[in-house]
Amino acid sequence: MKTFTIDTENSITAFASKQEAGEGESFSSRQELASLVAEWPADRLVEVWNGIPGLTPVKKFTDRKSAVSRIWKAIQSLDGGSPAEAATTAPKRANKAKAAAKKSKNARSAAKVPAKAAKGKRAKAGNKPAAARDGSKKAEVLGLLQRKSGATLAQIMKATGWQAHSVRGFISGTLGKKMGRTVESTKREDGERVYTIAG
Repeated sequence: MKTFTIDTENSITAFASKQEAGEGESFSSRQELASLVAEWPADRLVEVWNGIPGLTPVKKFTDRKSAVSRIWKAIQSLDGGSPAEAATTAPKRANKAKAAAKKSKNARSAAKVPAKAAKGKRAKAGNKPAAARDGSKKAEVLGLLQRKSGATLAQIMKATGWQAHSVRGFISGTLGKKMGRTVESTKREDGERVYTIAG
């Protein structure tokens, strides 16, 4: 069954199975997505939607239920590739059809469609490993994980102010998939999980 993850930067990635998805915020059905986002602020749902390339950005949703429904429908075209690659395929086809229809009406509005496609391409290029900006939370977490002793979940939560699921999503999505870093997770004798990263 296809499983989706949402990282701390609100990017959605599709995986062929739950095992592939690993740790972090994941869901496999619209109901699981609804449960996951039940406590989220409405702004975060808007960011998730606006982060899917090829879709018309929104400023707000009518309600949480319609937001979940629209996001779930939009991500069904994801196929387990990178988030941008998978998400741009179906919307590009839709944009081409829209462009053809608009062209006959008005050349100016047809010119806007390629600009949206270009945004999708930029997102695709953004899949290259990104360096962490000095002073950012990403840099802070990397610093903690690169220590010889690594860092526990509690230590990362304290340093960033994030909740546990956000930390796990960041480690899995941003560090693991986007930056290509290998994060090792081990359990100490006291049962506490420690995360470490090489280099």
